[in-house]
Amino acid sequence: MQLFYNPSIDKTTESFSFDKEESKHIVKVLRKKDSDILFVTNGSGLLFKTEITLASDSKCSVRILEIEKAEAPKQKLHLAVAPTKMNDRYEWFLEKATEIGIHEITPIICDRSERKVINTERFEKIILSAMKQCNQVFLPKLNPAISLKEFIKNEKSGQKLIAHCEETNKKSLKSILQPKTDYTILIGPEGDFSSKEIELALENNFIPVSLGETRLRTETAAVVACHSVVFTNED
Repeated sequence: MQLFYNPSIDKTTESFSFDKEESKHIVKVLRKKDSDILFVTNGSGLLFKTEITLASDSKCSVRILEIEKAEAPKQKLHLAVAPTKMNDRYEWFLEKATEIGIHEITPIICDRSERKVINTERFEKIILSAMKQCNQVFLPKLNPAISLKEFIKNEKSGQKLIAHCEETNKKSLKSILQPKTDYTILIGPEGDFSSKEIELALENNFIPVSLGETRLRTETAAVVACHSVVFTNED
């Protein structure tokens, strides 16, 4: 199944048209024609089976035949991950986390962050592409970059965890995770969180955790944490 995306449609929608760029891709590149079937999601859990009524490369129109509602995720996972020095590594994390099944992502700027500016538009395109590639119907939310201090002070639902590399008393992530539980997990930059940042997190009820015996890159740690949480809900 090839999946398309339109965030403006819902259960009340009967027909709609793709924008010019998507229409051209559907008709010129994919060579779709009138009466062909397309599957579309709004990124909020709905899957629409549609039929092309007008196959124009400037305006491809469809009518909705069937609507299927996906089961809501068993838990919500929010990863707050420091941007990596090399953009492609962070983009790899965004792609893989979307494939695995993440709910929300926040880039956090830390004391030791070497990159403090992100390209939000590019990151959103990577997430959207990964969602469509994997035929998922929930689009992860990408928040604007924020300082770690600001992020910690905001209220979070569920369990709050911080993964760091300092030789202090930490619990293994595996020992903490429970099915059907919401989690917010902090992942630091290449140089790890500073001692002050770890202390601030602990003061705000974040639980320190270990992701294993080896030292992981930022993007690897984020993917490991994502998979670990999602795997707890596997039957």
